Amino acid sequence: MTFEIQDINHVNAGLNALSVVFLLLGYRFIRAGERQKHKICMLSAVAVSCLFLVGYVIYKANSGFAKFGGEGPVRIFYFSLLAVHVVGAISIIPLVPLTLFRALQERFDKHKALARWTWPIWVFVGVSGVVVYLMAVHLYPHAVV
Repeated sequence: MTFEIQDINHVNAGLNALSVVFLLLGYRFIRAGERQKHKICMLSAVAVSCLFLVGYVIYKANSGFAKFGGEGPVRIFYFSLLAVHVVGAISIIPLVPLTLFRALQERFDKHKALARWTWPIWVFVGVSGVVVYLMAVHLYPHAVV
């Protein structure tokens, strides 16, 4: 079995989903007052997201963007979701490091204030990324004629 550049796309979807799991667990732990478990989950979410970003850049540099094969209303839904996903993804690029930096500096009041924005956007980006992947790659792949 050989690893092909297209396989990165599948790995990235898994990394995206895993980051969402860490984000949800991290939220649960901080709500329960378990700061150490929260910290581990959030650092794990950052690490997994960094791996995703590296894979994403490598994949896009070598393969470009997936073509969507869906027609009709699903096409409008897909591209609307994709547009909001991209805007969210761009916004978390500075938000995540800044939120993390404030926590590591133990400026928890500022961390919490920013995390209230960063966390839901990050979760949305992770979930919508998996949905976009499923739609473009598995449900409505572009048929080459």
